[in-house]
Amino acid sequence: MFKSDSNCEPSSGPLLNVGCGRRYHRDWVNLDLEPGDCSVVRHDVNKGIPFEEGHFAAVYHSHVLEHLDPADGRKLIQECYRVLQPGGILRIVVPDLECIARLYLEMHQEAWLGDETSQINYNWMKLELLDQLVRRNSGGRMGRYMASREIKNSEFVRSRLGDEFSICQTHGQTETLTSLPFWKRVGRMSIGLRRSLSRSLVRLLLGREAVVAFEEGLFRSQGEIHRWMYDRFSLRKLTESAGFQNFCVCEAIESQIADYASYELDAVEELVRKPDSIFIECQKPLLANSSSRTVSGGKSEQSTEQSTENSAKAAA
Repeated sequence: MFKSDSNCEPSSGPLLNVGCGRRYHRDWVNLDLEPGDCSVVRHDVNKGIPFEEGHFAAVYHSHVLEHLDPADGRKLIQECYRVLQPGGILRIVVPDLECIARLYLEMHQEAWLGDETSQINYNWMKLELLDQLVRRNSGGRMGRYMASREIKNSEFVRSRLGDEFSICQTHGQTETLTSLPFWKRVGRMSIGLRRSLSRSLVRLLLGREAVVAFEEGLFRSQGEIHRWMYDRFSLRKLTESAGFQNFCVCEAIESQIADYASYELDAVEELVRKPDSIFIECQKPLLANSSSRTVSGGKSEQSTEQSTENSAKAAA
């Protein structure tokens, strides 16, 4: 674990959960592309964060960044910086590429030496590394594997994916239409009708092979696949390039955000929801580094530096 060398206390104020999915707390402002509750605001993060500069004391997003192209991921981090108060905390949770790669290599070596359990775990780690990057349909091979009743390494998979594995075991790899709220069922049915008509038109104009490409393109645009992967080094470089400082890797229940564990966003009674994750935090400086950002006294940093330079010339 990396320790922060900051003596700064985080600002107090409103809290923002970006791309909250099924896990959110009503003390936070919650954004999601497909809200599952009336307390969640519908919003596409590719369009920025719809709040003014310096509004939030903390911004959190879990398993969102990896679903964006790297360029769009950088824009999201920059938007987080913009809406945070000076001294505010950014908390990011993503699948830990470093850990996945280490486990893959460990299982590979032991499988090569003939260990039967490691051979089974090796197959899973290969899925965990690749499937969500390349899958062509919802849930992919990981979903089908987890929904199976004949898993030989269920405890290993559970240790990797936590409650996601439990949900797949209970409900199958995908939601059923009848399990959704009425308003969401209507929306899904409307989308399904439009796609059916579009599919028929593509088949008529371009043939059956084009329909396969059309279906794959639609799926890959829906946000389920991973478009990039991150580890502690790449996350540090990414956040520092946006202006953040005091980068640290922490545990699921550790945070500089006051009373964070009580919100149960990453862990419930110390049971981690997504154990395959890396949890990091960083801080927006109390004094912004950009010349366009204001500092104490209402002057911009640029004007402060200019005043210092002018004073030095006058003294000379």
